[in-house]
Amino acid sequence: MTPARRARQDRDPQTLDIYTDGGCDPNPGPGGWGAVLIWGDQQHEITGGELRTTNNRMELTAAIEALSTLKRPCQIHMHTDSQYLRRGITQWVDAWKANDWRKRDGSPVQNADLWHALDELVAPHDIDWRWLKGHAGDPLNERADRLATLARRQVVRKAAKKGKPKQPATSSTGSGMVSVHCCGSSIGSPGPGGYAAIIDDPQGASRELSGGLPRTSNNVMELTAAIAALESLEPRSKVKVHSLSMYLVQGANEWLPSWIENGWRKKDKKPVQNRALWERLVSVMDRHQVAFTGADRSDPAAQRVRRLARSEAKRRAEKKRR
Repeated sequence: MTPARRARQDRDPQTLDIYTDGGCDPNPGPGGWGAVLIWGDQQHEITGGELRTTNNRMELTAAIEALSTLKRPCQIHMHTDSQYLRRGITQWVDAWKANDWRKRDGSPVQNADLWHALDELVAPHDIDWRWLKGHAGDPLNERADRLATLARRQVVRKAAKKGKPKQPATSSTGSGMVSVHCCGSSIGSPGPGGYAAIIDDPQGASRELSGGLPRTSNNVMELTAAIAALESLEPRSKVKVHSLSMYLVQGANEWLPSWIENGWRKKDKKPVQNRALWERLVSVMDRHQVAFTGADRSDPAAQRVRRLARSEAKRRAEKKRR
């Protein structure tokens, strides 16, 4: 592309309509998201899903993934049937950021990792957020809903095909220990990132979970991997978390008590980075008996989970280049 043509494109943003939807069944549980992007006479569809997630996370992910496909500033009519998504990004997010990702009552913002990613992605664009009633006959909203449903079903089918349960089957009453290997990875900081976890329950069953974000950091993905794994377990599980990340292991084992006591500030009085994720980790740790330990790099599970996380990061980097 010539410099003159690029300059003309920068002056004349592309206009497009985006329809997004996401959901779970049950909630939380297997979920899917879908998005339909329309510009001129062209239409593009994207979709995806996760084995363990929530309705709200899928709604946010649909918008994040749709915006991450764009290569330059655009004028966008964003259509969603989620008031949580529309109100969050148009009314609440500025106050959340100003309050260090906490709500008015002082509690941490749920899904702060996704809100942070979405807030960065909307910045270059001129977006008109439009709410529409779901299942009211709008053909493109129905199509986004159908994409999300198909993605969720595909996640469930893949899990069943690999012998994974639809719902986590870890026993909370047994005396055995759940073993979790987790890893996060990013290409650049910030940059496309992925996380993964391998969960081995006391009965010998093993399952994997993974995901990622188009713009994140390695530490965010490390935290997200541990959180996702622990959130997938039955309450009061005994868990040993293996990680190559000293940021995660030392944070969980050594730093958290002083951070909490000092109002989420470090010894140098600077605010703790990724506070919302650390608070989410503390919350999920309270539901279990958890021990964090450094992973053995030669362990096949550690090698496998690193490959999974790196693969998720690369997949999002490839999406961004398209």
